[in-house]
Amino acid sequence: MTESPSTAQPAFILVRPQMGENIGAAARAMWNFGLDRMRVIAPRDGWPNERAVALASGAGRLLDHAGLHEDVAAAISDCTYVFATTARPRGMTMPVVTPERAMQQARAILAEGGRVGVLFGPERAGLENDDIARANAIISVPVNPDFPSLNLAQCVLLCAYEFRRAGDATPPEVMEMAGTDFATGAEVAALGDHMEARLEEAGFFFPPDKAESMRRNLRQVWGRLPLTRADVQTFHGILRQMVRWAEGRRKDL
Repeated sequence: MTESPSTAQPAFILVRPQMGENIGAAARAMWNFGLDRMRVIAPRDGWPNERAVALASGAGRLLDHAGLHEDVAAAISDCTYVFATTARPRGMTMPVVTPERAMQQARAILAEGGRVGVLFGPERAGLENDDIARANAIISVPVNPDFPSLNLAQCVLLCAYEFRRAGDATPPEVMEMAGTDFATGAEVAALGDHMEARLEEAGFFFPPDKAESMRRNLRQVWGRLPLTRADVQTFHGILRQMVRWAEGRRKDL
């Protein structure tokens, strides 16, 4: 059955994983970003693996449907393009790309009807050169060169995140308005008038020859602030309460 470009995704292929816990953690990382095509090659501790199920938690469905293969050739037999993840230079002539670039390419290939596989090596030493030689490109994460080793699940998570990000329309920044709206220019101007009136009463604008520039500076402050209507009402309330407090003090005296 052919997948539509909107639902197509790469197969994440765990090559000879050693610990069930890491397989389960990798499944969780994949499902965090909506990926569920896992393939497992010759897991050291057998399959199915109870420790993998325990660590997968709510992502156990990935393990239930994971494809089990004897070797890399079998696992990638239906793939038209394969990425191999590695932290070390391998002296091979093939493209070396970041996870971001790789997953952008993966989306483009999938959109054209291709099938993509991503190889992740065993925890202790990573992929062997013979495994990498079957790939079309290498994914290299720009990590600290003095400590380049990534946990299996960490590497899976990086690639899963980049794949989702490559097709996600979430804006890089949003403003949560918490039930309010930004204040209009008229509302901000009214707040400025209120503030100036209270400051005038308090004798703030002194000496007289500097009063105009002081008022202008205050207006610029309000103009720079992204005030909401709730903010404006709060400031009005503060000013009114300060006046009430000052009047109460005068009565006490």
